[in-house]
Amino acid sequence: MSLKNQITEDMKTAMRAKETARLGAVRLLLSAMKQREVDERIELTDADIISIIEKMLKQRRDSIAAYESAKRTDLADIEKFEVTVLQTYLPQQLTEDEVKAILEKVVVDTGAAGMKDMGAVMATIKPLVAGKADMGKISGLIKARLS
Repeated sequence: MSLKNQITEDMKTAMRAKETARLGAVRLLLSAMKQREVDERIELTDADIISIIEKMLKQRRDSIAAYESAKRTDLADIEKFEVTVLQTYLPQQLTEDEVKAILEKVVVDTGAAGMKDMGAVMATIKPLVAGKADMGKISGLIKARLS
């Protein structure tokens, strides 16, 4: 089953179970998917959907930080729930050791020697870990490794 079909089925299940919070989160995702399909006139692949989910997760995490700094735990809790719903559609996350092993292989393969090669390393590693690891954390690991 494609990821798009799974998300649609989850929406229907949430409707039948009257899970309004889950339904809202799934509908937000479907809306973002539909918007991208209409804007770019394409049929989304699973990789496209994963990139949409990653973008939405980053937005949610930024919102959580803002809400918590403003002492709005009620709004932060809603965002945290949406994060848990969105994360169910991502592939199994890589462990830090697995990410470091992939990073080490990419550094050797690209011949990266310093910070000037960070762009090449990022471009090479991104397709390998897309949806399986947080790119912000990977960026930090790359900086630490190349400096």
